[in-house]
Amino acid sequence: MADDSNNNDESKTTTPPSSMSMIENRFRDIYLNFYKQSYFTPTALDLKTKELIAIGVSLAVKCEGCLEGHLKKALEIGCTKEEISDAVVVAIGIAAAGILDFSDKAAIKLDLHHFEGLKPKVSAAE
Repeated sequence: MADDSNNNDESKTTTPPSSMSMIENRFRDIYLNFYKQSYFTPTALDLKTKELIAIGVSLAVKCEGCLEGHLKKALEIGCTKEEISDAVVVAIGIAAAGILDFSDKAAIKLDLHHFEGLKPKVSAAE
């Protein structure tokens, strides 16, 4: 009879691992110290600005836990819905620009000129 001890049994309840559970303590400490020093220690940027940046970066790197934490913190420290919206919109714009940059490089490599010569109706500077 086969050993079923490694099979996933949907009837069993499993606890998800905690964040950083696969990282040795000494490396966790380095990360946590860096995070504390760069984020919570006063610098040229105030905490509100840092939170708005963190929201945009969380979106860009697709870190759901980061995004939820930074949205909560942003609201706690007084960021407005409009400020949070601006941070999200900037992240969307940068993500779209990344796609454009990536596709431009592919077009250059493959010598594609699908719509060359067409001028956009709106410039990025407007």
